[in-house]
Amino acid sequence: MSVVLEHGNSPAADATVPWMVEDRGVPAMDPGEFADGALRPIAEKVLGGEYLTAEDGMALWETRDIFSLGEMANHMRRQKHGNVAYYNINRHINYSNICALACKFCEFHRKRGENGAYEFSHDDVFRIAGDAAAAGATEVHIVGGLHPWLPFDWYLEMLRGLRTRFPKLHVKAFTAIEINHFTKISKLSTREVLTALKEAGLGSMPGGGAEVFDDRVHDEVFKGKLRADGWMEVHRTAHQLGIRTNATILYGHVESRAERIGHLIKLRELQDEAPKGAGFQTIIPLSFIPEGSELGHLPGNTGLEDLKMLAISRLMLPNFEHVKAFWIMQSMKLSQVSLSWGVDDLDGTVVWYDITKREGGAGNQHQEQTVEGIRRLIVEAGFVPVERDTLYRRVVRSADGKQWSVAT
Repeated sequence: MSVVLEHGNSPAADATVPWMVEDRGVPAMDPGEFADGALRPIAEKVLGGEYLTAEDGMALWETRDIFSLGEMANHMRRQKHGNVAYYNINRHINYSNICALACKFCEFHRKRGENGAYEFSHDDVFRIAGDAAAAGATEVHIVGGLHPWLPFDWYLEMLRGLRTRFPKLHVKAFTAIEINHFTKISKLSTREVLTALKEAGLGSMPGGGAEVFDDRVHDEVFKGKLRADGWMEVHRTAHQLGIRTNATILYGHVESRAERIGHLIKLRELQDEAPKGAGFQTIIPLSFIPEGSELGHLPGNTGLEDLKMLAISRLMLPNFEHVKAFWIMQSMKLSQVSLSWGVDDLDGTVVWYDITKREGGAGNQHQEQTVEGIRRLIVEAGFVPVERDTLYRRVVRSADGKQWSVAT
């Protein structure tokens, strides 16, 4: 894991771009200049801070005036974040790929004894987390398959061990699907499971497993997996307990564009329910990569489809503070472009990600960006790079990049 901060962490003092300072200004937007007249009333809603309807969302998908779409998304993004783009120094840990499910879209899952199956011990997890902490990471992101034999106490002990050994390291862990699995193996309620995990050291939750909130899609591709109402109930309960979470949508397989819009509206409604100071932190649209899965015959998404999905997510979810382009799914170059299409966060260094391999297929789990590389891409796109922690607090670094604190 490489952490390179040659010029410090203050964007205004970055020796590579001494002219670059934070700017909260929002470019003017004149809907009357839009080539597609159908977008003009939508833009007026954006300017007025109104929620967009499902019909508005479909008009965004159907438009050929992609530049006006990008302009609207960029306008909302600049209102919230100016010219800042966030990243973090993190490390993904996939503790096991042994899973009781076998979803058609997934190339990650294995059965015990199957070629490529693995399961980490606590010591393995602690070693990886220790390497990450020593290299300056602020977060470990821990998810895995639904392991049929590990008891619930195994996960609690892992969290306790991480908290004892690395008290500064934020643990973002376990999808809603895993939480539901824990209720079954522990015979506890969702609230009891989340309470126990929080007490053991869980800091926040990722948004994985949402896929697409539609029964037709679920039954065709994710049958046996937690349905939409179950996923939302896990996150609703987490929010009530003060656990911040992320949200995702996996798009580009068998779902329709209308079903994508429906998914985003359900997330927006759930966000409105959240107690003040809780709720979703970010939406992460995940571009489906068919290679290696049972849906390998599908074409996958184009770059334009990815950009539109990111921009539409920004416009449909004004009550979400952040939109993240997960560069492993969208590629780093397209993620760079997306900073002008509503995205304000490029995720982090990642290092090892075994769930999806965009390039190279099996055996290509090592997927890493250096801090220098992320910052350079942000600067090249015309934005100011700002390191954040998991909760989007700004991070201040020592000269060597290994010591850090949250800015006051």
